[in-house]
Amino acid sequence: MINNSSTGKWERLRQKQQDVQFVNQLQAGMNCSPFEAKAILNCVYDVYQPFFDNSASMKPGQICFEVVAVENSAKEKLSDCQMKTVVLTLDAGSADLTVREKEGVIGLRRHRLERIANEAFQQGGLLTVEDIANRLLNCGERTVTRDIKALKDKGICLPLRSTIRDMGRSISHREMIVKLWLLGKEFSEISRQTNHSVEAIANYVEKFKRVICLAKDNHEINTIAFLVKISVSLAQQYYHLYQTLDIVPFREKELDELIKKTIIQL
Repeated sequence: MINNSSTGKWERLRQKQQDVQFVNQLQAGMNCSPFEAKAILNCVYDVYQPFFDNSASMKPGQICFEVVAVENSAKEKLSDCQMKTVVLTLDAGSADLTVREKEGVIGLRRHRLERIANEAFQQGGLLTVEDIANRLLNCGERTVTRDIKALKDKGICLPLRSTIRDMGRSISHREMIVKLWLLGKEFSEISRQTNHSVEAIANYVEKFKRVICLAKDNHEINTIAFLVKISVSLAQQYYHLYQTLDIVPFREKELDELIKKTIIQL
């Protein structure tokens, strides 16, 4: 949710002041041009985001994990790739126990596989089969490959480094889910259609709302991505979707009211 509290207001104002101070010091102390100073600031955001964003601590069952950044070409060697630190949920507590009870060990593994793949991608990274098998789910690579195929047979194409080339522009499950919501679908209906949990769908929609509100408040796209904790490309996709889609009237009204309320409180 967008933090409209007094504390949230001053936090946002302080963020803007710190950005300006950092850029000014780079220009004065290192003789950087305004363009160079801003580029360095964006680089700091990209590299250190998971460590100095104190808006919320990690939950039990979550870990920081180093993955390949989504911007890398599929042809690049792993040793030459830019890396990204993401937060992954290995154990979601009671929610995972419910899946384990209903679908067994295999069902739980596939549920976790889908979750961590989407969490990594949402934060600008891509997991590999090797990562998942040897470091995260502690199973064989063939097992992970079978799970990926089983999910694909159900219409769920995971955003992994090995599948990215086959997914093209339709890779973003988040964009598809937000689009359905903007077209008037309810969370329960979207859940049945996309095989995503209602909780995950609500999270995607709330992040979309934050992107639009921050964009309307004239924040730059890199800053928006940093504050919402998503990749720059996803933030751009969300805003493009908002600008180009024929949104149903009641969703458009909901967004307009939220934007007006947020800007007034800023």
